[in-house]
Amino acid sequence: MGKELWKPGNMLYPLPAVMVSCQEGDGSPNIITVAWTGTICTNPAMVYISVRPERYSYDIIKKSREFVINLTTKKLVKAVDYCGVRSGRDVDKFKEMKLTPVPGEYTKAPLIKECPVNIECKVVKIEELGSHHMFIARVVGVHVDTEYMNEKGKFELNNCDLIAYSHGQYFDLGNELGTFGYSVKRKDGKTSSNKRLSENRKSSKKASRNKASGNNVSRNKPSGNKETIKKEKNNKVSMQKSTKKKTDFKNREVREKGK
Repeated sequence: MGKELWKPGNMLYPLPAVMVSCQEGDGSPNIITVAWTGTICTNPAMVYISVRPERYSYDIIKKSREFVINLTTKKLVKAVDYCGVRSGRDVDKFKEMKLTPVPGEYTKAPLIKECPVNIECKVVKIEELGSHHMFIARVVGVHVDTEYMNEKGKFELNNCDLIAYSHGQYFDLGNELGTFGYSVKRKDGKTSSNKRLSENRKSSKKASRNKASGNNVSRNKPSGNKETIKKEKNNKVSMQKSTKKKTDFKNREVREKGK
């Protein structure tokens, strides 16, 4: 099986197909479908969308410097496609697709109620790259649908039937193939990196205890077996007797000379 070389182009798929809502001032809200989008930073939370300057939503976002990314589901796939091929200059997309605009907390741009996740964004920079201009934005608020919260209070994002866009087609996400880090997990469920971390922590704690106790333990603890200890004791007694004899002899000499 060989490889065929093509000219440079965009073949990075699949991508999220999101509906981006926007509004300038007291104007009418609009929706644009975007696939050129993604996360660019975790802390602070930052995202981007890339839009052609000729699109109706481009000027709205450029002037308002804010937008909302709304994640999409299988139920919304028709609306996703429609909002990507019809212009807000000609139609009210909210009305045509029976979508509900909901006021945002931090932006004038509305949320789309029917979407499970709504990400409010403020533009911090615009990069004029070529066919598309990139709006780099800071995430200022995230709204999630409580319908997908489980009994433990966890948001089950992967139960929302999210969709993706790949090479001109829409797809659902299919079956789970694994979880993050599963390739290095051991049979007990821990990862090898966790094992190393645990061992390092144990060694560090042991070293700290030894350092804190110093040499007191070794001085107080007898060394060797019973015979060695007995021999050391006898040698100590012998040395004391010898020293006493020498002292007595010197004292006797001194007394005799004094006579």
